[in-house]
Amino acid sequence: MADREMLVTTTENIPGRKYEIIGEVFGLTTQSKNFVKNFGAGLKSVVGGEIHSYTKMLEDSRSQSLERLRQAAEDKGADAIVMMRFDSSSISGDMQSVVAYGTAVRFIADNE
Repeated sequence: MADREMLVTTTENIPGRKYEIIGEVFGLTTQSKNFVKNFGAGLKSVVGGEIHSYTKMLEDSRSQSLERLRQAAEDKGADAIVMMRFDSSSISGDMQSVVAYGTAVRFIADNE
């Protein structure tokens, strides 16, 4: 699988492909901002608007959790991941956890 990126889809079915289910897979990351960026975000919350440093942190967290999800599926011998979802939560105010999860599957030939 190293020569191509693993297929990840939010759908249950992959058109034209049959597969067997391997099992659930997860990719998790937890990140926080440093004091200076937290202070800046606090000031921004007074005047309103997007807090770009937090948006960037969440984008990075999403990418990292998806990368870890693909690795977890590859470690199980999967060809693809179906029904992928993201979930996130805050921890103690300045930390954010993001998890990508789905079902790892292995393609099977039509004659099996």
